[in-house]
Amino acid sequence: MVLPDIQANRPEVLINLTRVGVTGVKKLVEIARKEKRSIILLSTFDIFVDLPPDRKGANLSRNFEAINEVLEEATSSPVYDTEELCVVIARNLLNRHEYASRAEIKMSSEYIVKRKTPATNVKCQEVVDIFAGAVATRSDGTVRKTVGVEVVGMTTCPCVQEIMREKARDEMRKLGISSEKIESFLDKVPMATHNQRGRGFISIEVCDSYDVRLERLMDIIESSMSSQIYELLKRSDEIFIVEAAHRNPRFVEDCVRIMAQKIVREFKDLPDDSLVTIRQMNEESIHQHNAFAERVATLKELRYEISV
Repeated sequence: MVLPDIQANRPEVLINLTRVGVTGVKKLVEIARKEKRSIILLSTFDIFVDLPPDRKGANLSRNFEAINEVLEEATSSPVYDTEELCVVIARNLLNRHEYASRAEIKMSSEYIVKRKTPATNVKCQEVVDIFAGAVATRSDGTVRKTVGVEVVGMTTCPCVQEIMREKARDEMRKLGISSEKIESFLDKVPMATHNQRGRGFISIEVCDSYDVRLERLMDIIESSMSSQIYELLKRSDEIFIVEAAHRNPRFVEDCVRIMAQKIVREFKDLPDDSLVTIRQMNEESIHQHNAFAERVATLKELRYEISV
């Protein structure tokens, strides 16, 4: 008995659909590391192809087949990068969907980073959200891949801190303390201000022949905020982080601009058409709203602006 292929029928409304597929597919993925133990990621996949106007539906079961086939192969041969895995799946999708001109795969995972606290060197683990993706195009055979990461850190507000600094000056002047001693004290003891938990995000889209390391993106994000944060802290670690953050106050806009500057310096090998998304959201402690800033640009645009 031959079952009818309903998806291949002609639809009532003849328009092309940009993306058709499935979302929220969870898989265990093993990522090999040179000279280190493999990493097991619980990953969520979104899988899409485009659909021509004369076809009623996509064969969604083929998307699952493509992922399962690639992941089964990954258990017998090492996979070193999540974005490369997405590239392979995207190409496989095009092979299985002969009517599609474009295939897209998105992958998100939680990545565990081992750390030591800054003052006491206590070992702890931090969770970082990582993202990967790929888009394969049939017409020119190109594949563009994306690697991204979101890191949580800490920011402190420069505006309120400057107000508190002026208040401290006024109060010490009333006590008859000399200007020299006031400035010496203010240099040694950072003033109070309100804090935010900051969420920094960077993604870079490049052609398949270039590589972007997640660890480099993590370092850029963390160093662009006022301070890193840690899951486990002793009292001396807490003092170290609070003082470091208050010596390095930054607005949400500062974080995005500093990330952009660091990306231009760090990724000199990437081509001009690499697409960069930089985002910072600070969860305010004294407001009910959050602060947000974002920049989306090619590396060529960022290089030009920062060089001026």
